Amino acid sequence: MNSTALFSSASLVDRRSAIALVGGVMLAGKAVAEVSPSSAGALDVRRFGARGNGTSIDSPAINRAIEAATRAGGGLVVVPAGKYLCFSIRLKDNVTLMLSAGATIIAADPDQHAGGYDAPENYMEEQFQDFGITHVHNSLIYADGARNIAIVGQGLIHGVGLDRAEPVGARWHGEKGWVSAKALGITPKEAALRDPKERQVIGRGNKAIGLVNCHNVQLRDFTILQGGHFGVIAHGVTNMVIDALTIDTNRDGIDIDCCRDVRVTDCIVNAPKDDAIVLKSSYAMGRNMLCENISVIGCKTSGYLTGSLLDGSYRRPDYGAPDKVGPLGRIKLGTETNGGFRNILISNCTCETSRGILVGIVDGGTLEDVVVSNIVLRDPVNHPLFVHLSNRGRAPEGTGVGTVRRVRFDNIEVSGADRRYPCGIAGLPGHRVQDVSFSNIHVASAGGGTAADAALVPPERPTASEEVSFMGTLPAFGFYARHAERLTLRDVEFTVEQADARPAIVLDDVQGAIIDEVMSPKPLDSVLATHDCSGIALGTVHAI
Repeated sequence: MNSTALFSSASLVDRRSAIALVGGVMLAGKAVAEVSPSSAGALDVRRFGARGNGTSIDSPAINRAIEAATRAGGGLVVVPAGKYLCFSIRLKDNVTLMLSAGATIIAADPDQHAGGYDAPENYMEEQFQDFGITHVHNSLIYADGARNIAIVGQGLIHGVGLDRAEPVGARWHGEKGWVSAKALGITPKEAALRDPKERQVIGRGNKAIGLVNCHNVQLRDFTILQGGHFGVIAHGVTNMVIDALTIDTNRDGIDIDCCRDVRVTDCIVNAPKDDAIVLKSSYAMGRNMLCENISVIGCKTSGYLTGSLLDGSYRRPDYGAPDKVGPLGRIKLGTETNGGFRNILISNCTCETSRGILVGIVDGGTLEDVVVSNIVLRDPVNHPLFVHLSNRGRAPEGTGVGTVRRVRFDNIEVSGADRRYPCGIAGLPGHRVQDVSFSNIHVASAGGGTAADAALVPPERPTASEEVSFMGTLPAFGFYARHAERLTLRDVEFTVEQADARPAIVLDDVQGAIIDEVMSPKPLDSVLATHDCSGIALGTVHAI
């Protein structure tokens, strides 16, 4: 059989699969009219020269197929079964990239293969956030300003050739006197070549999928293994659905930064060395931008060894993160917070062998109207649920302390909690966290805290990043709050495997709190300890 015949039969199968896929999505009623094929039909990337043999660089052929679909007004670009070694793939308007079952997009290593990834698009723009957060053009697959785009299918993205760490010296936290490439009258790449920090990363990639300033985006069903520094990162994206992805990676899984109207649903993310699903509001867009109207629903996160999710072995790592606490793999709001967060829902999620759910503000901005509900947390390695306000201040000059208010945790089951790290709140002196409620919460921990633990006074670190493990062992075994106002704890149960000498609840500089229907191994007279508090109403306590 000649190559033309092979192509024709495979293309027919792919077209049938594509038609079935698009028809199913249409029936689901999820705005596919803007991302489904139009006049270009289904374009097989092999028709444009892709070989899928795992040794040839196929990104030029895939990009030709995408360009052809774009010129035709949009279409479906199909990647059939095979191994496609690639540098940057550029997704364009009205194009759906379909990764067929058995198709693997492999990130090429520029140290081993001729060619390289597209250059970072900005020059010295990462004043207030890390290098990796700022750029998306140095991704395996990226879109810049595109509309009505999608990546779908049962295929795999293997980021084996992507960098996982920041380039040496590539953090400019408040760099003074920086000049944009536009002001210099040169291209970003020309500008980058002038600077040794950026010159070292020209041609290298560090993200599986990067999106910036895009509208109407769908990412569905595929798998990412080893996603580089970021499996999926989106900046300034509106109306996006990320559904049923499986990500097994060694840095961040999914980053939603300065985005609006985003749904992350039914995803499984294993990320032992970094955050699994994280919302940010950095300065990467060159201005303060809210991250708002975001829902994370039905997802599972974990911190097992990289690759052990996909192979089904679920091996626990024998290493800790840089702070030695343990694996990450958490759901978090607030690594960067310049623009703030509003209208956030995290619900029906499970988290295993990872850090808990952390929300907060550290670089100015306001976090408000956040609901975390119906969560199962098993074996968290640090605080299961925590709200933190700090003033790291990685922000433009004159930015003040941020605000955290109106956060609700409801119907959450925690088991296997570390005795050192209860749930809690930490604000700043003179800047209290406001209107936080915890209801229908059950936390089962190891217990075993001593009288010396009960006497501890956690250190203040007003310029800390969001991570709160710096406080060390806390003087409560169930809940600790400092610098808060209008706090509610209702229908909460704290159980321990071993007797614990600490109070169940400790409040420090809390102004106004309702604590009611508490179940604890402590009797009423020792369930609560307060310091410098006022307006504390203690209701019913059940000793168990």
